[in-house]
Amino acid sequence: MSGRGVLITGASRGIGRAIAAAFAEQGDRVAIHHRDSAAEAGDLLGALPGQGHAVVQADLADPEDVRRMVEAAAGALGRIDVLVNNAGIFLHHPITEQTYEQWQAAWRRTLDVNLAGAADVTWCALQHMPAGGRIINVSSRGAFRGEPDSPAYGASKAGLNAFGQSLAIALAPRGIAVATVAPGFVETDMTNEHLKAPRGDAIRAQSPFGRVARPEEIAAAVLYLASPAAEWASGAVLDLNGASYLR
Repeated sequence: MSGRGVLITGASRGIGRAIAAAFAEQGDRVAIHHRDSAAEAGDLLGALPGQGHAVVQADLADPEDVRRMVEAAAGALGRIDVLVNNAGIFLHHPITEQTYEQWQAAWRRTLDVNLAGAADVTWCALQHMPAGGRIINVSSRGAFRGEPDSPAYGASKAGLNAFGQSLAIALAPRGIAVATVAPGFVETDMTNEHLKAPRGDAIRAQSPFGRVARPEEIAAAVLYLASPAAEWASGAVLDLNGASYLR
């Protein structure tokens, strides 16, 4: 089979969709993961250039669902050369506005998907990943800047950063590189409401470029980090926020 086998979680829309298109355009075969967006995933499958692509489904908060999904992806692709942990949820749960039960539920659900889910997908994918493989995690500016209204999201992404750096060391002897991208605001379906005026003007003004990122810009960085040329970037966390937050 030609091209690499690439599994992308949360690939039916937004950043994941752009990443899937970028890999397919360079001749790779893509497994499009979704949780409950079968129509969008099917549309993307039909639009991708090349052959050998597949759609796989799972709730990443369910470990057995994850195992089944990764096995399906590996079966369709033959092997998993690249894993992109892109899927994530963003829940609004300010500590001053939540009951104790709501607070616990938001933390549990967010960490189960964004952090434990990514860890489970990675373990399962590693069983099918040869030397030269790549794992790319999609984190967030919020891991560094903080997310006061969505603290579980910020914490989950900070955990994802540390997870990636730990694996960069652990997997280097197997010839597998691990890197992370940390976008700021990106123009996607998930952020459209936030980007409408007047709040959108303030968000765009956070960057000296006066705009937010396009999904294709994040995809380009992921494509580089997944390339054979990027082994020496293993362990890196690449900020993609248009100088809106510097650390």
